[in-house]
Amino acid sequence: MIVVNTKQELDEQLAEWRQNGDHIALVPTMGNLHAGHVALVELAREHAERVVVSIFVNPTQFGDNEDFEEYPRSLQRDRRRLQKPAADLIFAPDVEIIYPFGLKDATTISVPRITEKFCGASRPGHFDGVTSVVARLIAIVQPDVAIFGQKDYQQQLVIRHMSQDLSLPVAIITAETVREDDGLAMSSRNLFLTDEERAVAPTMHRVLSSVGMELQSGQRNFDELEAKSIAELVDAGFTVDYFSIRRAQNLEIPDRDCDELVVLAAAHLGKARLIDNTVITI
Repeated sequence: MIVVNTKQELDEQLAEWRQNGDHIALVPTMGNLHAGHVALVELAREHAERVVVSIFVNPTQFGDNEDFEEYPRSLQRDRRRLQKPAADLIFAPDVEIIYPFGLKDATTISVPRITEKFCGASRPGHFDGVTSVVARLIAIVQPDVAIFGQKDYQQQLVIRHMSQDLSLPVAIITAETVREDDGLAMSSRNLFLTDEERAVAPTMHRVLSSVGMELQSGQRNFDELEAKSIAELVDAGFTVDYFSIRRAQNLEIPDRDCDELVVLAAAHLGKARLIDNTVITI
């Protein structure tokens, strides 16, 4: 496996692969990799002969009071983690490579409407940072496909919107959420949980699953389901950002005849902000 830090090194290797007729998949990450990231790489391998994993802790998607400085950096451990799924190349650029004009003068790509709710409302400017860095990585790598996880459901919708709107020549593929044995969605931020909080954290998945079963059984009082679920999470010790039932394709408010729903949740548990979702097809 190759590790490169500069665009020139990356371009040289990509040119060699393309000359051989290889397709290229991109798995964008911020490092601190876990089994969920490994699953993304394994899925990428099904769609391309060569897999590039970017490791870049993107400063523009963190708010003023968020955990940018505390976010774990573990390149050597990440490199070992990627040996088993056999990523071909790690692209680990410095900030200057991604933002050559500096952060204050960087071009911003902003997707309207869908970014203004849920995580976008809780974390102002977050999605502008996400779309801006993903667009840059796609422009630099020029992959045939890019892989994202379903855990960040709103994020993958935003990226799909951006990709389609800008006619980016890349297929966006969403991978299923990878979970711990007790149902907790794997996340780099799970490291912030204490032992006591870690024991409570799977409650979010259990509540989401319960709502999903009620929806599949015909329950359509969305307000009641949301209120009951928020109360359950608060009782368990969460500080809830949102818990909502929405149309899966665009996060708009559903009517009773909607046949594909997503139940979204975000909540703080101690220092960790946890997000999760479940998609329901009626």
